[in-house]
Amino acid sequence: MKILIIGGTGTISSAITRQLAESGHDLWLLNRGSRASELPTNIRLIIADINDTDTVLQLLGDAQFDAVCEFIGFLPSQVERDIRLFQGRTKQYVYISSASAYNKPAASHVITEGTALANPYWEYSRNKIACEDLLMKAYREDGFPVTIIRPSHTYCERAVPLSVHGLKGSWQVLKRMMEGKPVLVHGDGSSLWTLTWNEDFARGFIGLLGNPKAIGEAFQIMSDEQLTWNQIYECVGRALDVTPKLYHIASDFLAATSPKAWDFTGNLIGDKAATVVFDCSKLKRAVPGFCATTRFDEGVRRCVAYILAHPELQEEDPEFDQWCDRVIAAQEAAKTSL
Repeated sequence: MKILIIGGTGTISSAITRQLAESGHDLWLLNRGSRASELPTNIRLIIADINDTDTVLQLLGDAQFDAVCEFIGFLPSQVERDIRLFQGRTKQYVYISSASAYNKPAASHVITEGTALANPYWEYSRNKIACEDLLMKAYREDGFPVTIIRPSHTYCERAVPLSVHGLKGSWQVLKRMMEGKPVLVHGDGSSLWTLTWNEDFARGFIGLLGNPKAIGEAFQIMSDEQLTWNQIYECVGRALDVTPKLYHIASDFLAATSPKAWDFTGNLIGDKAATVVFDCSKLKRAVPGFCATTRFDEGVRRCVAYILAHPELQEEDPEFDQWCDRVIAAQEAAKTSL
């Protein structure tokens, strides 16, 4: 197949890029070229800003595609741009939405593609919902061949997936674990969560490309493994060969006391604090044989080994570190004052 990926070097899309290239597809990537050295050699890289539509049209020429995959569309205006660019140019337009778009709180913890979309806590999710609405309207009224994908928490070797961290990522949490300092876990740590290794996600995604069952439909792609957040943090500790000291704080308190830029209202209350179990039977009907095979304890060991071997990924975050200490001190002081 002839496939255009907009993006192609992120956590999710990098695995898809590798697998498509290894399978010999005619793969085109459109991005700004900031990680070009990491890309397979048998692809065509178009270095451009997708928002510069005149330049993009000039570089694409009269190229037609079996699938166009949008990984960096976050706003309705960006989706409207894509509809103008690719109407009549592709047999399938695949849009990456988000499982955070599902209703919070959901009527049932078992989430299917039919679960209502509504998230009053997170603007990111509301924008994804608006993008989906535009695309489905274009499908119904103009035959725009859309497929919507809703990933949940997908990870790769470059970062350990955790729920409470600062803007610089997970390293400071790992550092606190290794130093024997307590690490913050939202709530009591018993809510269920799903983590998906990006190579597993890629196999499900690729199975939907060129798939006639996928046009006009939405799919969620996740592992079938559910873990509590306590188990997730304990797996991280085992990968570091330490016993983590978990310190539980109410999600509402974390959201109220954290810097606004960290957006714990959206990330926690609007997403990670809710117990969800994803039913991926629709995907498995469309892509027979799909199964995520990487358990989290295995995947996180790969993450930790990779990060420890790459000092450039070990970015310290003193602001987050000091905030954790203050939050813990405040709760301990409240305990002794009562």
